[in-house]
Amino acid sequence: MTAYPRVRFLLSANEPRQFPADAGAEVAVAGRSNAGKSSAINAITQRKALARTSKTPGATRLVNFFELEPGRRLVDLPGYGYAAVPGEMRRHWGNVIEAYLRGRQALEGAIVVMDIRHPLTGYDADMLALARSRSVPVHVLLTKSDKLGRGAARQALGRVRKAVGVGVTVQLFSALTGDGVAEARAALERLLSGRAVEEPPEKETPVGPADPTGEGKPGVGG
Repeated sequence: MTAYPRVRFLLSANEPRQFPADAGAEVAVAGRSNAGKSSAINAITQRKALARTSKTPGATRLVNFFELEPGRRLVDLPGYGYAAVPGEMRRHWGNVIEAYLRGRQALEGAIVVMDIRHPLTGYDADMLALARSRSVPVHVLLTKSDKLGRGAARQALGRVRKAVGVGVTVQLFSALTGDGVAEARAALERLLSGRAVEEPPEKETPVGPADPTGEGKPGVGG
């Protein structure tokens, strides 16, 4: 049996006035273009093509609302940080993302997707700051964890956990192997229910802090 047997695409919005009624509970999924956001959504919902995946970064160009069940939605925000997208479009995406995060009352939490090999870019920091300004809990997926060895992946996890600080939970995730999918789904359920995500204590040997700027010019929607 699938986790969300009634999940369906609801609508796409190019501007805030096109958002559905601001009621119920929503969790937004955000991330830098090509970080594996759509693949993560498909893995968590157990649907191969619910969210559009593409080898070309920037495939998500609208705010896509998916209904998990009546009154509970997953919201796929446009990928940020892809320089090849025209500047006017990048600014528009940034404005729509910010309007959603700042004004949406149904928003219960956010899942921020980061490529484990390039975490905590300037854009990611802006997204975390936006969520923090609304006191929205954040759960970070370090995607493509299969690209690193187990030891390197655990070290990356430790660095990111130390860099984001209290109030943000972090986990390893691979849509390819399925590692971390059940954990991510449980985190989504807790966020939708208005509960804090529980994170096990880090047991690995302490490592140095992560680069807080990463790559890319700061600015959501860049």
